[in-house]
Amino acid sequence: MGVQSCHNFGDFRALAKRRLPGPIFHYIDGAADDEITYQRNTEAYNSCDLVPNVLAGVADVDMGVTVMGQKLDMPVYCAPTALQRLFHHDGERAVAAAAQKHGTMFGVSSLGTVSVEDLAAMALGPKMFQFYFHKDRGLNDALLERAKAAKFDVMALTVDTITGGNRERDLRTGFTSPPRLTLDSLMSFAMHPMWAINYFTHEKFDLPHLSGHVSAGTNLATSVGDYFSTMLDQQMNWKDAEDLCAKWDGQFALKGVMSVADAKRAVDIGCTGIMVSNHGGRQLDGSRAPFDQLAEIVDAVGSEIDVICEGGIQRGTHVLKALSLGAKACSGGRLYLYALAAAGQAGVERALGNLRTEIERDMKLMGVTHLDQLSRENLRFRQH
Repeated sequence: MGVQSCHNFGDFRALAKRRLPGPIFHYIDGAADDEITYQRNTEAYNSCDLVPNVLAGVADVDMGVTVMGQKLDMPVYCAPTALQRLFHHDGERAVAAAAQKHGTMFGVSSLGTVSVEDLAAMALGPKMFQFYFHKDRGLNDALLERAKAAKFDVMALTVDTITGGNRERDLRTGFTSPPRLTLDSLMSFAMHPMWAINYFTHEKFDLPHLSGHVSAGTNLATSVGDYFSTMLDQQMNWKDAEDLCAKWDGQFALKGVMSVADAKRAVDIGCTGIMVSNHGGRQLDGSRAPFDQLAEIVDAVGSEIDVICEGGIQRGTHVLKALSLGAKACSGGRLYLYALAAAGQAGVERALGNLRTEIERDMKLMGVTHLDQLSRENLRFRQH
């Protein structure tokens, strides 16, 4: 099965599972505790039905949106995710090129494996930098200055990783960054020789935004959960977020807002966007799905701030449901990470292209030519 045979999320997941060593696949695929929230993130969309209109003259549809000042050609962008060169040797470069081809935004993590400088040089389209607030204030200042100097368009402060989630799959597989060489991991590498050849023959694995500040994750193998729990500042509070927003002095979002109270405070401290997100179910298991929380958050702050629905997106119809509730756009990680692992840039291009095709087709079937014609009038929630 090649990338041209990948027609949906499940196809890319299956191909990624074949291509990646087990611990690395399960790092992408897994979530916290019993993974109930992770499953619910997608299931939430299925408890809501679309009600289409017909005879609307839909030969030409426009799926463009403006999010946090960025004009996107489609209402989905690639959320920032860590460690991408573990999944494919091109990592963030492949994602940046694919996002640019589809006229959408991509995010780069503080734990990214390609530097903001390198990405700025190759990617002309909209770019988001995701900020982890470390105990090391010198590192925080350096992250901010580098993202600013590289002219990134949006800063997103992740606020739901105050400690590491209980990712039991990683505990079972012994997943670390960089990969720890054990008998089990060497066996897994041997069974995936193409991945191993690419990993060991391309540029040395590195987290360039952290190099020179911390050794964890770059030279010293660590799990992501341990990294969050030990390196990030658990004292981080609203004042810190407000100060960072003021220092950035541009489009600024909080990533990981789930309550109306926090959404309102995000407006108060000067944010221009929020990602309604539970970190892909990887932090607090048993928390609500973003789609389930979306309506009340949009009702509270949707006229003052751009609300993005992040998590569980697998289909174009999921995107249209979120936009019908009032989200400005959707974002996700796994929606392109499996594709990256499966086939690099070509995989991400195909995953985004599949979504784009679905959104266009589904807009026509819904009887709308512009996304702002979607509303709650065309949704019905099933009674449980």
